[in-house]
Amino acid sequence: MLSRLASDRKSSVVVIGAGIGGLTAAALLARRGYQVVVLDQAIVPGGCASTFKRKGFTFDVGATQVAGLEPGGIHHRIFTELEIDLPEATPCDPACAVYLPGETQPINVWRDRAKWKVERERQFPGSDRFWQLIDNLFQASWAFQARDPVLPPRNIWDLWQLTQAVRPGTLITLPYTFLTVGDALRGHGLEDDWRLRTFLDLQLKLYSQVDAEETALLYAATALSVSQSPQGLSHLHGSMQVLSDRLVEALEKYGGKLLMRHSVEKILVEDGKVKGVLVRNQKNQEGWTELADEIVANVTVQNLVQLLGKKAPQGYKQRADKLPEASGAFVVYLGVDEAAIPAGCPPHLQFMYDANGLIGENNSLFVSVSRPGDGRAPEGKGTIIASSFVDPKPWWRSEDSENYGAMKEKYTREAIARLGQFFHLTPETILHQEAATPRTFARYTARDRGIVGGIGQRVPTFGPFGFANRTPVKNLWLVGDSTHPGEGTAGVSYSALTDPVWRLKPNIKYKPLRNF
Repeated sequence: MLSRLASDRKSSVVVIGAGIGGLTAAALLARRGYQVVVLDQAIVPGGCASTFKRKGFTFDVGATQVAGLEPGGIHHRIFTELEIDLPEATPCDPACAVYLPGETQPINVWRDRAKWKVERERQFPGSDRFWQLIDNLFQASWAFQARDPVLPPRNIWDLWQLTQAVRPGTLITLPYTFLTVGDALRGHGLEDDWRLRTFLDLQLKLYSQVDAEETALLYAATALSVSQSPQGLSHLHGSMQVLSDRLVEALEKYGGKLLMRHSVEKILVEDGKVKGVLVRNQKNQEGWTELADEIVANVTVQNLVQLLGKKAPQGYKQRADKLPEASGAFVVYLGVDEAAIPAGCPPHLQFMYDANGLIGENNSLFVSVSRPGDGRAPEGKGTIIASSFVDPKPWWRSEDSENYGAMKEKYTREAIARLGQFFHLTPETILHQEAATPRTFARYTARDRGIVGGIGQRVPTFGPFGFANRTPVKNLWLVGDSTHPGEGTAGVSYSALTDPVWRLKPNIKYKPLRNF
């Protein structure tokens, strides 16, 4: 166990960041008897899975869909242990409708496995062996992941937990550990299948931050298969905020505290062990030291290094500094009249265009559309959220506010023009519009340079080769999309459940439900 804390008092834990990963760790630790306080500089909890309201519309800031609500899924496991109700949700079917350049009929990623098999055979003739490999790797990886392995291991206890999760069926994944999706395509003679590669690039970029050529094959197997039953993606009723609200409810139910508008300016380390944090109340600028036995940081690894300052272990800092450049996001939020949304519109779409333009890498847009009665818009209206990955550097070079504003306006016009090829967008149907850039995300989430989606699931940074939750600083933990298994509400929740939570000794007589 990481810590053998005194039994005559409740051990204290400070959680930095009220994103889904931080709230999950905080609620579970409070459930297990710890004295927990969560600190976040934002106005509302949830991080990149929070929401904001405008003119009666509710917009999801970043994340728009949830995995892991099914029995045995990560959110189901967590909410069962916390003894709170799962949020109401509707399965996404299709999970996404993907439009390739110049095509008017989408590739529908169906939830039903048999239906999805028929779809991909029709869309990508001759690719069945490739998809069978993906499915085989997914089944083995999913069974392995369900046994809560610790990845990557940093000590004997971690290694023991990892080996306990290994079964003979897991071994089929070993030959593919160092391969990418691009390698698999070449191995099946599909490297020149432009439609298949373009589809994979679009889908993988959403989940892994990189395209098929760079994405680790074992990670891709899960990313490409988790949309199908008995797993699947879901659309929450109300908004994504429901997820964090339920976790806050559980945190407070078990005696934990959440302090919003409180910034952590520094992690204090003494003799290689955490001591506490320096906190600043943003309302009155009062500052103080919050002492803690343990610290859980729900931040990017880049932010973690900054918070440690000179106390950051040199090798750890060097590794973070050498990471490939992460992506930012440009997002357009539209409140529209229902006449703008075509009949039968799927909840999620992805577009790629032929023309070179301003919007994003690979000229792609991922679009989320509200459903009638889902709580995101007044009756007769709807929301459209379109996001694209962008290089964050140009947004920070635009120091002049006028230049920044002009750049933001150009991207907004470009995005709306492209959305107008599918939606009926006119001055009459657009009732509200605004946009977010990497600078917006940096302001509201405090993420370094406004980067989103983690560190990229390349072979050198995936799974056993990624950043561990157990940091080199004693009693300091890292959760969130910089750690295994990566981005998404399910991924960051998993990082919180299987690492700091399992490895801290409960402060009460309580037997957690390790497996469901």
